[in-house]
Amino acid sequence: MIAFVSGGARSGKSRHAEVLARCWQAEHGGGLYYLATAEASTRLGDAEMVRRIARHRRERGDDWMTLEEPVAIDTALAQVEDRGTVLLDCLTLWASQVLYASALDEDAAVVMLRHVMHEARVRKLRLVAVSNDVNEGLPSPDAEVQRYMAFLQRLHRLVVAEAELVVQVIAGVPVYWKGERPCTP
Repeated sequence: MIAFVSGGARSGKSRHAEVLARCWQAEHGGGLYYLATAEASTRLGDAEMVRRIARHRRERGDDWMTLEEPVAIDTALAQVEDRGTVLLDCLTLWASQVLYASALDEDAAVVMLRHVMHEARVRKLRLVAVSNDVNEGLPSPDAEVQRYMAFLQRLHRLVVAEAELVVQVIAGVPVYWKGERPCTP
Protein backbone atom coordinates (compact mmCIF):
# COMPACT_ATOMS: atom_id res chain seq x y z
CA MET A 1 0.00 0.00 0.00
CA ILE A 2 1.38 3.40 -0.99
CA ALA A 3 0.12 6.80 0.16
CA PHE A 4 1.17 10.29 -0.92
CA VAL A 5 0.65 13.11 1.58
CA SER A 6 1.29 16.69 0.50
CA GLY A 7 0.69 20.14 1.87
CA GLY A 8 2.23 23.54 2.29
CA ALA A 9 5.03 24.33 4.72
CA ARG A 10 3.91 23.63 8.29
CA SER A 11 0.42 22.63 7.11
CA GLY A 12 0.32 19.52 9.30
CA LYS A 13 1.20 17.10 6.50
CA SER A 14 3.94 15.29 8.45
CA ARG A 15 1.73 14.93 11.51
CA HIS A 16 -1.09 13.53 9.35
CA ALA A 17 1.36 11.14 7.64
CA GLU A 18 2.54 9.93 11.06
CA VAL A 19 -1.05 9.27 12.14
CA LEU A 20 -1.70 7.38 8.92
CA ALA A 21 1.47 5.30 9.34
CA ARG A 22 0.56 4.48 12.94
CA CYS A 23 -2.94 3.41 11.86
CA TRP A 24 -1.55 1.13 9.15
CA GLN A 25 1.00 -0.33 11.53
CA ALA A 26 -1.68 -0.97 14.17
CA GLU A 27 -3.89 -2.71 11.58
CA HIS A 28 -1.18 -4.79 9.89
CA GLY A 29 1.65 -5.16 12.41
CA GLY A 30 5.32 -5.02 11.54
CA GLY A 31 7.84 -2.36 12.43
CA LEU A 32 7.34 1.38 12.23
CA TYR A 33 10.09 3.22 10.32
CA TYR A 34 10.78 6.88 9.73
CA LEU A 35 12.94 7.33 6.62
CA ALA A 36 14.26 10.87 6.96
CA THR A 37 15.83 12.58 3.99
CA ALA A 38 17.13 15.31 6.34
CA GLU A 39 20.16 14.67 8.51
CA ALA A 40 20.41 15.90 12.08
CA SER A 41 23.76 17.56 11.60
CA THR A 42 25.04 21.03 12.27
CA ARG A 43 27.81 20.66 9.70
CA LEU A 44 25.77 22.74 7.29
CA GLY A 45 25.19 25.34 9.96
CA ASP A 46 21.40 24.92 10.00
CA ALA A 47 20.67 25.03 13.72
CA GLU A 48 16.93 25.50 13.11
CA MET A 49 16.79 22.25 11.12
CA VAL A 50 18.56 20.41 13.96
CA ARG A 51 16.00 21.79 16.44
CA ARG A 52 13.07 20.86 14.19
CA ILE A 53 14.37 17.30 13.74
CA ALA A 54 14.83 16.92 17.51
CA ARG A 55 11.30 18.22 18.15
CA HIS A 56 9.81 15.85 15.55
CA ARG A 57 11.65 12.89 17.12
CA ARG A 58 10.32 13.77 20.59
CA GLU A 59 6.77 14.15 19.27
CA ARG A 60 6.92 10.84 17.36
CA GLY A 61 8.09 8.85 20.36
CA ASP A 62 10.43 5.91 20.76
CA ASP A 63 8.44 3.32 18.81
CA TRP A 64 9.83 4.57 15.46
CA MET A 65 13.07 3.25 13.99
CA THR A 66 14.66 6.30 12.36
CA LEU A 67 16.73 5.87 9.20
CA GLU A 68 18.52 8.99 7.96
CA GLU A 69 19.39 8.90 4.27
CA PRO A 70 19.55 12.09 2.23
CA VAL A 71 19.80 10.40 -1.20
CA ALA A 72 20.04 6.58 -1.25
CA ILE A 73 16.49 5.89 -0.11
CA ASP A 74 16.63 2.48 -1.77
CA THR A 75 19.56 1.47 0.47
CA ALA A 76 17.70 2.69 3.54
CA LEU A 77 14.57 0.78 2.53
CA ALA A 78 16.64 -2.42 2.44
CA GLN A 79 17.01 -2.06 6.25
CA VAL A 80 13.24 -2.25 6.75
CA GLU A 81 11.70 -5.57 7.74
CA ASP A 82 9.12 -7.06 5.36
CA ARG A 83 5.53 -5.99 6.09
CA GLY A 84 6.74 -2.90 7.95
CA THR A 85 5.32 0.60 7.68
CA VAL A 86 7.62 3.32 6.32
CA LEU A 87 7.14 7.07 6.46
CA LEU A 88 9.36 8.72 3.83
CA ASP A 89 9.71 12.39 4.82
CA CYS A 90 10.21 14.17 2.51
CA LEU A 91 10.42 14.08 -1.29
CA THR A 92 10.88 17.85 -1.44
CA LEU A 93 14.19 17.74 0.39
CA TRP A 94 15.20 14.51 -1.36
CA ALA A 95 14.69 16.16 -4.76
CA SER A 96 16.91 19.11 -3.83
CA GLN A 97 19.62 16.79 -2.53
CA VAL A 98 19.48 14.69 -5.69
CA LEU A 99 19.88 17.78 -7.85
CA TYR A 100 22.39 19.74 -5.81
CA ALA A 101 24.25 17.45 -3.40
CA SER A 102 24.69 14.13 -5.19
CA ALA A 103 26.10 12.59 -8.33
CA LEU A 104 22.69 11.11 -9.15
CA ASP A 105 20.97 12.52 -12.22
CA GLU A 106 17.23 13.07 -12.50
CA ASP A 107 16.53 9.94 -14.53
CA ALA A 108 18.51 7.76 -12.12
CA ALA A 109 16.58 9.28 -9.21
CA VAL A 110 13.28 8.47 -10.91
CA VAL A 111 14.47 4.89 -11.40
CA MET A 112 15.42 4.76 -7.70
CA LEU A 113 12.01 6.03 -6.60
CA ARG A 114 10.28 3.51 -8.90
CA HIS A 115 12.44 0.77 -7.35
CA VAL A 116 11.49 1.91 -3.82
CA MET A 117 7.79 1.70 -4.67
CA HIS A 118 8.25 -1.66 -6.40
CA GLU A 119 10.11 -3.03 -3.36
CA ALA A 120 7.39 -1.72 -1.08
CA ARG A 121 4.81 -3.70 -3.03
CA VAL A 122 6.90 -6.88 -3.32
CA ARG A 123 7.79 -6.84 0.38
CA LYS A 124 4.24 -5.89 1.44
CA LEU A 125 5.40 -2.66 3.05
CA ARG A 126 3.09 0.23 3.70
CA LEU A 127 4.83 3.33 2.34
CA VAL A 128 3.70 6.87 3.17
CA ALA A 129 5.57 9.48 1.09
CA VAL A 130 5.41 13.11 2.20
CA SER A 131 6.14 16.17 0.06
CA ASN A 132 5.50 19.90 0.00
CA ASP A 133 3.08 21.70 -2.28
CA VAL A 134 5.52 24.21 -3.75
CA ASN A 135 4.00 24.80 -7.17
CA GLU A 136 0.98 26.82 -6.14
CA GLY A 137 2.10 30.33 -7.10
CA LEU A 138 3.21 32.02 -10.28
CA PRO A 139 6.05 30.26 -12.11
CA SER A 140 9.47 31.56 -11.18
CA PRO A 141 11.47 33.26 -13.94
CA ASP A 142 14.63 31.63 -12.56
CA ALA A 143 15.75 28.70 -14.74
CA GLU A 144 17.16 26.69 -11.83
CA VAL A 145 13.96 27.07 -9.82
CA GLN A 146 12.00 25.94 -12.89
CA ARG A 147 14.28 22.90 -13.21
CA TYR A 148 13.76 21.97 -9.56
CA MET A 149 9.99 22.46 -9.78
CA ALA A 150 9.75 20.35 -12.93
CA PHE A 151 11.75 17.55 -11.31
CA LEU A 152 9.72 17.63 -8.09
CA GLN A 153 6.43 17.61 -10.01
CA ARG A 154 7.73 14.64 -12.03
CA LEU A 155 8.32 12.79 -8.75
CA HIS A 156 4.89 13.77 -7.45
CA ARG A 157 3.15 12.50 -10.61
CA LEU A 158 5.06 9.22 -10.35
CA VAL A 159 4.09 8.59 -6.73
CA VAL A 160 0.48 9.71 -7.20
CA ALA A 161 0.08 7.34 -10.16
CA GLU A 162 1.26 4.43 -7.98
CA ALA A 163 -0.49 5.41 -4.75
CA GLU A 164 -3.77 3.98 -3.54
CA LEU A 165 -4.20 6.98 -1.26
CA VAL A 166 -3.49 10.66 -2.08
CA VAL A 167 -4.03 13.27 0.63
CA GLN A 168 -3.45 17.02 0.65
CA VAL A 169 -3.32 18.67 4.05
CA ILE A 170 -4.58 22.25 4.14
CA ALA A 171 -4.21 24.11 7.45
CA GLY A 172 -4.29 20.80 9.31
CA VAL A 173 -7.32 19.41 7.47
CA PRO A 174 -6.76 16.35 5.25
CA VAL A 175 -8.46 16.35 1.84
CA TYR A 176 -8.58 12.91 0.20
CA TRP A 177 -8.10 13.15 -3.56
CA LYS A 178 -7.63 9.44 -4.22
CA GLY A 179 -8.76 6.57 -2.03
CA GLU A 180 -10.55 6.73 1.29
CA ARG A 181 -9.29 7.29 4.80
CA PRO A 182 -8.08 3.81 5.72
CA CYS A 183 -8.39 4.03 9.51
CA THR A 184 -9.41 6.41 12.23
CA PRO A 185 -6.82 7.33 14.86
